[in-house]
Amino acid sequence: MKTNIITSNLLNNSPSKLLILIFITIISSPSYANESSSHSYSIKEMVNFGPGDHYQHAMNINISDFKKVHDISRRATDLPKPLTRKEPKKVTIMLEAVEVISKIAPNILYHYWTFNKTVPGPFLRVLENDTVELTLFNDESSSHAHAIDLHAVTGPGGGKAVTEVEPGESKTLTFKATTPGLYVYHCAAGNPATHIANGMYGMILVEPKQGLAKVDHEFYIMQGEIYTQGRLGKAGFQKFNSRKMLDERPEYIIFNGRTGALVKEGQLNVKVGDSVRLFVGNAGVSKVSSFHIIGEIFDQVYPEAALSNPIKNIQTTLIPAGGATIVEFKADYPGNYVLVDHALARVDRGAWGILHVTGAKNDSLYSGDFEQNKDSKKRQHKSH
Repeated sequence: MKTNIITSNLLNNSPSKLLILIFITIISSPSYANESSSHSYSIKEMVNFGPGDHYQHAMNINISDFKKVHDISRRATDLPKPLTRKEPKKVTIMLEAVEVISKIAPNILYHYWTFNKTVPGPFLRVLENDTVELTLFNDESSSHAHAIDLHAVTGPGGGKAVTEVEPGESKTLTFKATTPGLYVYHCAAGNPATHIANGMYGMILVEPKQGLAKVDHEFYIMQGEIYTQGRLGKAGFQKFNSRKMLDERPEYIIFNGRTGALVKEGQLNVKVGDSVRLFVGNAGVSKVSSFHIIGEIFDQVYPEAALSNPIKNIQTTLIPAGGATIVEFKADYPGNYVLVDHALARVDRGAWGILHVTGAKNDSLYSGDFEQNKDSKKRQHKSH
């Protein structure tokens, strides 16, 4: 890969402004740049950090060249159990950057960039003051270099400075997890926003020495944005659209990688009386999330995932792009509870899921004629 740094005179007409440095990456390897190669993958030019219309990321992709993943979403239940040890140690983590083809929604394919073939990537769990040795391998089939920036890391690029890997390479980062909290990690190679928007993100929990309070269930949820060439719902293979990303106009806003990831077989299942903890992150790259569960009040929230000062009895909590939160509550009444970004138009773009609670009803807490309400809704529907 050849990297050139050039000086742009785009703003010469405005003498009060400084010149802009634009990083341009030209992919010159025959397997990437030659359209007649077996990979049939062409990247003409990509401006990594450039203003407005001068950002380009044009890709012609043959989907047969990439691994296929039946379900891109990581299950909300797929996270390590709480740590039981009290002393720090050396922890070894292996991550793989893999570009795959999977579904955003039924009949809609996308070229995802991932950590370990899911969106989000693995939930990493370490103890305060652990020494973490993290190795990142970039699969040989990848079209791009990849790297990792962990917000839990103190050091240049959060680890990006020592982990950028070309296809087929691996590099190792060693860091000390000094500060308890829940942190986002993401790819930071090239134009980081592109890599995040294509699915390269996850979270790492640095548990405090004393641990977290015991709960019956923990779940792992991340909100993300997908910028497709086609409009919302357009079937077929959809390319990434850099213009929409710059304009902050995602077609899809989703939980755990795709529409419907947290419903049906992916829903969160608990029982009345269970205590629940949600680790919730927002990969962005643009939108602030207003996380809410319809019909539930959070007993305790750790704002922006700071573990030192929880607040109580919260209806909706903000999660900035590149941030996280931890919410805790007790399931008190059976039924289906809808998880949303309370910027509710985003529900139609995919940002919703189901918390399914089973168990005995408590009429002193909530009561009504459910069947009568169903019949009323049916009559209203027919009248329209």
